[in-house]
Amino acid sequence: MTADIEFLPQGTVTSPEGFFAGATSAGINERAADKPDLAVLFSEAPCLAAAVFTVTKLKAAPVLLSQQRLKERGKIGAVVVNSGCANAYVGEQGLIDAAGMAALVGKGIGVVPEDVLVASTGVIGTPLPMDKIRASVDKIVLDRDGGHQLAKAIMTTDTQPKEAAVRVKDGNVEFTIGGVAKGSGMIHPDLATLLGFITTDAAVEKDFLQKALKKAVDASFNMISVDGDTSPNDMALVMANGLAGNVPAGVFESALEQLCIYLAKLIAGDGEGATRLIEMTVSGAINTLEARTAARAVVSSALVKAAVYGADPNWGRIMAAVGRSGAEVEESKFDLYIGEIQVVKAGKALPFNEPAVVKLLKGDEVHFGANLNLGSGQATAWGCDLSPEYVTINSQYMT
Repeated sequence: MTADIEFLPQGTVTSPEGFFAGATSAGINERAADKPDLAVLFSEAPCLAAAVFTVTKLKAAPVLLSQQRLKERGKIGAVVVNSGCANAYVGEQGLIDAAGMAALVGKGIGVVPEDVLVASTGVIGTPLPMDKIRASVDKIVLDRDGGHQLAKAIMTTDTQPKEAAVRVKDGNVEFTIGGVAKGSGMIHPDLATLLGFITTDAAVEKDFLQKALKKAVDASFNMISVDGDTSPNDMALVMANGLAGNVPAGVFESALEQLCIYLAKLIAGDGEGATRLIEMTVSGAINTLEARTAARAVVSSALVKAAVYGADPNWGRIMAAVGRSGAEVEESKFDLYIGEIQVVKAGKALPFNEPAVVKLLKGDEVHFGANLNLGSGQATAWGCDLSPEYVTINSQYMT
């Protein structure tokens, strides 16, 4: 019997049993004073947790604190997150403030402070406004539908909240996985300016949860690129409270990966200044790793992204990006497609209907495909076009 994996209407991070969330406007994000910018995610039952963090050597205080607590504590009960201030590169005070914010939340909801993880996103180099946070924590009302507010509270330059949930039925087993994410700029493989919070009522072992998350992230959040930059604050966290009971490992992995891919595509499509989502699928690579390397190179290419913005059928930029990616490739075996239209066969250009290709490039989603014809490796990456608006947004971020 095949498991039934269904995306829930209005699904969010609080869709799984036992999870609550809430948010308030604390005035941390001065660029959007009326927007919620401080949020809490809470489980009524202690959670096993696993996370993937930014790989930069200069990590923000919330990442350092959360990494330490995940290593030392067996379970967690809540996460507090703010937008508007990254709490990064402010010295020892950053760790003090991150721990202080966790302590405020823990006291308010009855969770041991060390069982509260912390995440922040926003402007780098500015201390957390702890006076505003102290005055606002008690205003947060935790609710079963509060995931929608949390999704809004973690936004920075995002134009829309990013949230989803899947309900899984496999025989007599039923469980739910929900999630929210944020990210719009500084998006590149090995995470990015990305926060992802995933919850499940499935009962799973901690080591398995870590492996399942890493596998899902490698197929999703690590396969998107907006601008080639990453930040010191990135984290993807999954919390499992076990209220739905034990679940089949393979079914859980599949559902988690589908959810993460859905959220990743929302991030790529909402890239700063973006007008189109780019999807690049590479097949026929020597292995999956090489396919991922090639696909990421295409969606990361500024030249490809600019061509998509202008609906310019300059397919040579795609082929060049694959060629410099480091993946094994042979020109005489290379096939390339724009949508369903093949433009290169066995390394040779084919005549094609240019107006038809231009029309495809003007769609909301632009699909490229390359078959390297060297093996069975396959992977898909997502990105967005590069518009003048991207420069405008990032030239005025602090002003």
